[in-house]
Amino acid sequence: MRALVQRVKSGAVTIEKNETRRIGPGLVILLGVTHDDTAADVKFLADKCMNLRIFTDEADKMNLSLLDVAGSALIVSQFTLYGDCRKGRRPGFDAAAPPAHAIPLYEQFVAEFKQAGIPTQTGEFGAGMLVDIQNDGPVTLMVESKK
Repeated sequence: MRALVQRVKSGAVTIEKNETRRIGPGLVILLGVTHDDTAADVKFLADKCMNLRIFTDEADKMNLSLLDVAGSALIVSQFTLYGDCRKGRRPGFDAAAPPAHAIPLYEQFVAEFKQAGIPTQTGEFGAGMLVDIQNDGPVTLMVESKK
């Protein structure tokens, strides 16, 4: 499981040109699921993301987590995080999990944030989306559940 984590001043996702879901300061997390991911990967990655110390403290050091700053999260499914661009010019997505496997894990990941009391918005799995990100820093990290 992979999460591209971005510290943001704000984030929004517009789904199928209709509904827009927004957050203020916090994290935008683009989440990719692969074939052998499990509930244990979800728990590890969700805990890692919400506890990453990437927000600045009073001394301007990255020393605070999303939980510490009472920030929000926008979580968007992103199968292209498992795109393989090593051969040819078109990425292959064989490493991305099919929806039947990925959707329950994505939903569990979102539930972990909500259970932690983090105000959470989501994209819509498989929908066409436009994501607006006001990256703060910029701070962008790739976090994975496996080596």
